[in-house]
Amino acid sequence: MIEPLIQAIRTRQTILFVGAGVSRSLGLPSWGELITEMAKQLDFDPMVFEGYGTYPELAEYYQLKKTSFGPLRSEMDRLWHKDEQKVDSSKIHQAIINLCCPTIYTTNFDRWLEIAFDRRPKHAVKIANVGDFTKIRDGIPQIIKLHGDFDDDASLVLTETSYFERFAFESPLDIKLRSDSIGRSILFVGYSLSDINLRYLLYKLHCLWAESAYSAARPKSYIFLPRPNPVQESILEQRGIHPIVSEIDDPATGLAEFLERLVREAFGTTL
Repeated sequence: MIEPLIQAIRTRQTILFVGAGVSRSLGLPSWGELITEMAKQLDFDPMVFEGYGTYPELAEYYQLKKTSFGPLRSEMDRLWHKDEQKVDSSKIHQAIINLCCPTIYTTNFDRWLEIAFDRRPKHAVKIANVGDFTKIRDGIPQIIKLHGDFDDDASLVLTETSYFERFAFESPLDIKLRSDSIGRSILFVGYSLSDINLRYLLYKLHCLWAESAYSAARPKSYIFLPRPNPVQESILEQRGIHPIVSEIDDPATGLAEFLERLVREAFGTTL
């Protein structure tokens, strides 16, 4: 089933989408842990605070009270990236580089993808806003940060308002995504199907083709799942996304072995 994916990787016709599961493999906190830190800074009991709303609502309340995410972002940046060399032993990040995908989209706002490329060293250009489009160069991999970047507090997608704006799917980065995705396979890794943002993105990409007279020409796209879910797998198939389900209990190990297998079969080596 994955032979078309291997061929697309070999011919540099794959877009890689990287989700939070990839960053968690390096020990980064979950949404819930981030909300706990916000609660502490606002002098709330974390369990009580979490019961007052959804995570984006709570993040918006934090922003209202603190006026910005600047101090929290600075602290996250310091704590999350203080030991840069640990990415060198991350099989997931090294395999991502070895896949040689010309375009990597991510909904993570940490720096680990950029750090992994820098430490190889392999040059990649980061695109977090329309101003970064001027940095695009032929032959240089792009890391497009759909949910913002630590270098631009205003770009971070954390609050309910910022999520609503993202749902419009009309920002310059969204327009670039629509253009990039036409004619290419997409591989999603590190995502949970409980993530409504991912499901909405998959739906919008499906609609691009479903509304076209050329939907039969759509390249196959794939998502790596750490465990089976027959309900969601069926919905994904209906939307043109082929699930690849891990047979390994540990999500990080399963993803690493899957990516390394793709590298071997596409290029005959782990590079």
